[in-house]
Amino acid sequence: MSSLTPHQIVLQLDRYIIGQDDAKKAVAIALRNRWRRQQAPDDMREEILPNNIVMIGPTGVGKTEIARRLARLVGAPFVKVEASNYTEVGYVGRDVESMIRDLVEISIGLVKGEHQVQIDELVEEAVEERLIDLLMPAASTPGATPEETLELQERRDRSKEKLRGKLRAGDLEERSLTIKTSPSSSPMIEIFTRGGVDDMGINLPGNVNPFGSQKSKDREMTIRQAREYLRGEETDKMLDMEKILEEAKKRVETNGIVFIDEVDKIAGTTSQGSGPDVSREGVQRDLLPIVEGCSVNTRHGVVRTDHILFVAAGAFNVAKPSELIPEFQGRFPIRVELSSLGRKDFVRILKEPDNSLIKQYKALLSSEGCRLDFSDDAIEEIARVAATANERSENIGARRLQTVLATLLEELLFELPESDRKKIKFTGNDVNEKLDKILADEDLTRYIL
Repeated sequence: MSSLTPHQIVLQLDRYIIGQDDAKKAVAIALRNRWRRQQAPDDMREEILPNNIVMIGPTGVGKTEIARRLARLVGAPFVKVEASNYTEVGYVGRDVESMIRDLVEISIGLVKGEHQVQIDELVEEAVEERLIDLLMPAASTPGATPEETLELQERRDRSKEKLRGKLRAGDLEERSLTIKTSPSSSPMIEIFTRGGVDDMGINLPGNVNPFGSQKSKDREMTIRQAREYLRGEETDKMLDMEKILEEAKKRVETNGIVFIDEVDKIAGTTSQGSGPDVSREGVQRDLLPIVEGCSVNTRHGVVRTDHILFVAAGAFNVAKPSELIPEFQGRFPIRVELSSLGRKDFVRILKEPDNSLIKQYKALLSSEGCRLDFSDDAIEEIARVAATANERSENIGARRLQTVLATLLEELLFELPESDRKKIKFTGNDVNEKLDKILADEDLTRYIL
């Protein structure tokens, strides 16, 4: 658990997200409160529940990115779901508990990756030894005297060291060898029931295999391929999966973040004159136990949701937050509104974040040995085009910058590999020449930008 102060958290978020200070403060406080809870006395710790958050704002203003970056900042399991994908229990569709099962699987991958880093060096040593044994199997020496056995062993050791040097130098990567591959682990069957165990697997015993033989097989592969295969085998041997699963479940229960997007789509009452509404009030009521705190069965055991942080988000263009059922509103006590983005914001978004689109394209073109630059007036013009396109068609916020830059650079990205250009700089005139003719035609703006 991170002990970053709210101010430090906001500074970290500022590296990737422009503006939206109220939302950043809200999530920073929520994250710091998790650390504060861990410092509380044992008898009080379980009583302190997270203050879940509702973010209100149009698409493309940073709602998802704020929650995702917050999770990355502290290594917390994070899952984004769309409320409109869920249906009331009893109807075809995803049940709400599946979001927790997804979160558990993500947490396992996160923890497993961290443990793999710790054993990487040991794995590489084990793989190297197995490759040497495959390339130079031990020869039997029946009837040899102790002196002869010792001499043979010394000779073998010298040969192994030479072989080890060639392996490390990469001289043998394309050499073929035969490796005995173990059978895959017990087959996994997905089952689907109304109860929501759509993600629950059933492991069949090793001697029951409806898909084929479980016997090991000899396979011929290059050393490069064998290295990858053996790396997987050795990693599985060294990882303590029981410990990983326990840590992953604990991390979900104490650090997990669930981002529920499009929550405005489940606001409102039942549909009028078209039968039962399976994606509004019913879904809200099904979500309540998850948000309030309950036990969810997963293939890895029971997970409690009491201390998972839930962040809901929606544009609320049609429905209003007050149209959510009172019980649901009560479980999201913190409400923050994110502002729409305009031309000035787009200029900052293109220039300031560590992961800005311009920096991304510069990195892409550098792989071709080409340096890409944009003048200040070029950036201003790109921002102007994006803002104008948002005004003329649907406002998709900062996502419009992706479309504008992709259109601007399309020809360059296509032609560059066959050209010998080493440096390219866009000016405001270049942007105008490329994009203004599209912007002048409202139909082209609608379908291209």
